[in-house]
Amino acid sequence: MSAPMRALCRFEEIPDGGAKGFSGPPGSFIGMFVVRRGERVFAYVNSCPHVGVPLDPVPDRFLDRKGELIVCSAHGARFRVEDGECISGPCMGDVLEPVAVEVVEGEVRAAF
Repeated sequence: MSAPMRALCRFEEIPDGGAKGFSGPPGSFIGMFVVRRGERVFAYVNSCPHVGVPLDPVPDRFLDRKGELIVCSAHGARFRVEDGECISGPCMGDVLEPVAVEVVEGEVRAAF
């Protein structure tokens, strides 16, 4: 059985080409984040597959300077936004844990 969808924020609160982090459900220590690319959104658990640390060094800073790839704050591993696959760094070939996400009536919702 999948987790119910919960509202995270309004779609326009995530800038195009940007990302935003969110806390997990009550009692959870691990959060998640959403990356926006135009009208599409991609969501992942905020945990590096290599060592399990949060990816963002400061809140909402998940992307490289160009805004093209997700970057791990601990060791600089780089992940594709579209599928979460690590394309450089010590966890090359691993993937971020995806979170089901959708935009409904201008609201970003995730199964998390």
